[in-house]
Amino acid sequence: MEKDQRIKKRIFPVSIFSLSLVFFAVITTIQMKIIGKYIHADEISAVAVTGVFGFWFLGSVIFTFFTGWQVRKKYTEPLEEIADAARKVAEGDFSVYLRPRHTKDKADCLDVLVQDFNKMVEELGSTETLKTDFFSNVSHEFKTPLSVIYSNAQILQRQEMDDEQKDCVNNIADVSRRMSSLIQNMLKLNKLEKQTIIPEVEVYDVCAQLCECAVQFEESWEKKNLELNVEMEEQAYIAADPGLMELVWNNLLSNAIKYNREGGSVTISETSDDQYVRVSVADTGLGMNENVMKHIFDKFYQGDESHATFGNGLGLALVKRTLELSDASITVESTLDKGSVFTVILEKAQKTKLEREDENES
Repeated sequence: MEKDQRIKKRIFPVSIFSLSLVFFAVITTIQMKIIGKYIHADEISAVAVTGVFGFWFLGSVIFTFFTGWQVRKKYTEPLEEIADAARKVAEGDFSVYLRPRHTKDKADCLDVLVQDFNKMVEELGSTETLKTDFFSNVSHEFKTPLSVIYSNAQILQRQEMDDEQKDCVNNIADVSRRMSSLIQNMLKLNKLEKQTIIPEVEVYDVCAQLCECAVQFEESWEKKNLELNVEMEEQAYIAADPGLMELVWNNLLSNAIKYNREGGSVTISETSDDQYVRVSVADTGLGMNENVMKHIFDKFYQGDESHATFGNGLGLALVKRTLELSDASITVESTLDKGSVFTVILEKAQKTKLEREDENES
């Protein structure tokens, strides 16, 4: 089992050895005084003194190792195991189970702690299951009515109306569209968390995919008069699910545009080496402080309340879960009022079959 790096170095052996040395010194002093009462100091040989000291020193060393081994087996190892299990639960793994070390009739305080820990994890897992099932069921129930509302609003938008009526219909269409987007993201995230989506991995050019995704936002960046900068190689191949990765790029580009300033810029850059492909999406927008950066991948978290109507707080949670499912990672760098840079790191694919054939022909 992987150990938690936060666990400090063990101090038991050192403490026990120090105590045993004190014990050794006291016992030796007492013994030498007793011997001195019956034997004259001149008659005590150096060998005898060395033997006494050596006997008690050896005894203290043996006592130290035996007691340290007992403490480690009975307390240190179980506590380390509980600490590792608690870390996994904190990261969202509710399948953790700790086995008691003794039977019920011989249970000690650690066994009681383990039993309570297992019960806690079981309750947390049940709560998480109920929550995800609730989201899934409610999302499915809302999906159809919202589609009907949005469709009817679009029909009304084509009718002749006065300005007040147009504003009302536009508000209905906008709110229903955002609610529909929220529900779709909830369903996607629910499937990703339950791992019901199995990635269909294939080798493809991520640079071409990035260009295709960027073109889809052309109208959005033109409305805000944003400058788009693209810094990419001609080709960079990765092994991933194109559909899932498109979800990642669309969310990152959407955020870069939504939280940018009028007249700002968005930069898409790609670099690669022998092992990894790194894709960065940078903006010159609002930026984030350190506290916000700690929570941006949490579900429904929105650090900037003034722009809460822009999204639903699920986009980056989707990105994070998708990349975890694809064995990739993401980092973020941000400065308040200057902008943010999101960098996705993916493993570079081996050469494609077509490239190998071209090399063989040449």
